Amino acid sequence: MAKIPFPLRKVTKEVARTELAILEQAYPQAETALHYTNPYELLIAVILSAQCTDARVNMTTPELFKKYPDAAKLAKAEQEDIERLIKSCGFFRTKARNIINCARELVEKHGGRVPSERDELEALAGVGRKTASVVMSVAFQEAAIAVDTHVFRVAHRLGLTLGATPRDVEHDLQALLPREKWRHAHHWLILHGRAICKAPTPLCPRCPVSQLCPTPRIIAKSVGAPRLRDGAATAAPRPARSTSTKRKA
Repeated sequence: MAKIPFPLRKVTKEVARTELAILEQAYPQAETALHYTNPYELLIAVILSAQCTDARVNMTTPELFKKYPDAAKLAKAEQEDIERLIKSCGFFRTKARNIINCARELVEKHGGRVPSERDELEALAGVGRKTASVVMSVAFQEAAIAVDTHVFRVAHRLGLTLGATPRDVEHDLQALLPREKWRHAHHWLILHGRAICKAPTPLCPRCPVSQLCPTPRIIAKSVGAPRLRDGAATAAPRPARSTSTKRKA
């Protein structure tokens, strides 16, 4: 199937809030899949997770944190050693440089502690808005919505946003939810994106919000009269040509 286009219009606020309420019920224990024991470990894990699965990061960080259990030790690490430890995470040279520089900045500017303020987090090497939002919401229980590829995709497919950038999507989601739920909302969308609203093809028949979501109708329109196979919509086969049709001379 070709790439599924996003809806061209947002659903109403009432429908959007109902969709989010259903997802909240569907994923009541929503939390980060990254393994960590303190803000330092979470920060480093989130930096490593860029364009990498959380499962792969969780396989990588035990050895890394055993050898470098705090920012002070990581700040003194050799680049080659860090590259060896995190190579399986992809973009390992850039990530190694970033986490070492981030650790140095934590030591020099924050006494080795991870700050909880957005501006201070985003000033650290390798930390953008999404990473800062994850650390703020997970480690410090601050009101923040992190927009990754799952959140961006699912929010658009549900008709919650038409935002062209992650920041636009973040603002639209914030407008739909009370502030106390911001730090939970991105986990609902991430888990839904992994389990149901997959790329490239969502499993719409299994989706708890399919009756409200505009995307099943877009899929049906793009493939014609659909039939269901293994939980995903597929185009109906073309009928066999009649054997009674006479060939032209």
